[in-house]
Amino acid sequence: MARGEGLGRDFAWLWRAFAVSTLGTWLAFDALPILAVRVVHASAAQVSLLAAAGAVAAAALALPLGPWVEYRPKRRLMIRADLLRFLAMLSVPIAYATGTLSYLQLIVVTVVVAVADIVFTAAAGANLKSLVGRPHLLEANRRFETVTWVSTAIGPPAGGALIGALGPVVTILLDAVSYLLSALGIRAIARTEPAPPVRSESGSRLAEIGEGWRAIAADRELRLLFANGVLVGGLIMATSPLLIYLMLHDLGFSTLQYGLAFGVPCLGGILGARLSAPLTRRYGQRRILLGFGVGRVLWLAGLAFTGRGTAGLLVVMATELGIITCMGVYNPVMATRRLERTADDKVARVLTTWRVGSRTSIAGATALWGALAGLTSARTAIAVAGVLLIATSFLLPWRTGDDAPRGGEEHGPADVADTAPEAADVGSA
Repeated sequence: MARGEGLGRDFAWLWRAFAVSTLGTWLAFDALPILAVRVVHASAAQVSLLAAAGAVAAAALALPLGPWVEYRPKRRLMIRADLLRFLAMLSVPIAYATGTLSYLQLIVVTVVVAVADIVFTAAAGANLKSLVGRPHLLEANRRFETVTWVSTAIGPPAGGALIGALGPVVTILLDAVSYLLSALGIRAIARTEPAPPVRSESGSRLAEIGEGWRAIAADRELRLLFANGVLVGGLIMATSPLLIYLMLHDLGFSTLQYGLAFGVPCLGGILGARLSAPLTRRYGQRRILLGFGVGRVLWLAGLAFTGRGTAGLLVVMATELGIITCMGVYNPVMATRRLERTADDKVARVLTTWRVGSRTSIAGATALWGALAGLTSARTAIAVAGVLLIATSFLLPWRTGDDAPRGGEEHGPADVADTAPEAADVGSA
């Protein structure tokens, strides 16, 4: 993985913190549902509830958190969010070792971690604006994106091997430790953080909660990118459990084949992230956003044609490779563009709103497509999602004009890249 030293010592510490926590997250991918099935003997409905609980609760609780994050020192909040995630995840292996682990505890841990994720993401986005200068904006996002796809490629297979060799809580313990190391990395950043915006005494708290939504709605390009991103993320993630069912149940693929089908294409994300900066320098942000914004939605319908055997496996791998490569290019550019068009005193609220919208869309689309698959079939539901996904291309900002950044001065250190932690969600975006 590329390191962050070229952008300065402080960015290198932030990069290390992000790298270790991202790898920990992917090592523990699906570890809580596995515990729910194998240890507390949860039903299928309970496992589904566990998966949805974090997204739904975080979306509800995050609404008042945007203003709260906006007016507080961001680095301190990032460290506290990491420590909260460390303690929440650490409670699971402790309860397992003492024989007290329960389904309720898994629900609580899922919710706490999801809310802390949103706080961390919002604070990190605002903090990064003062840490990296505008000339290095896209390079910073590219490095975060590379870390994400490397971790996505190696984390789940390595985590599965560790669980098989050392038991069901080892990856959760490693994930907890990764948050502690992340907090220490952020604590090592030496540069003084700018003072947070001053809260207006005349503004109402309810108005502050809605400011992120208003900021997005007031900017045509942000509005379109938000709508496009929310729908794309919801439709792609809605097909994930359906594809699992199709491959493992209907088509008889092994879990190893399933892991390869999604692990190998992550190499495309690494390639895409490496290409994002040179492509943007050559063709400009707008062409990359439109070209790869369309490119990332053309592939999903191909999963409906997945068949048995090696040919079917290759169809899945080729489809995922196309999606992930395009996302690897698109995501850093979109993240950069989003912060360029967001005023400095609204970053935390805009990022919180974006995260809430994304998680709500994923939860709703997953439930809806599960019902559609029940009425038809997993293959049919995937095909419908693929066709609708192509239609989201119309929500990209095709019209020219009013393209100037709005996030502070035309040039200067405030106009910088989006937060690294948001890049950790690219697999669901």
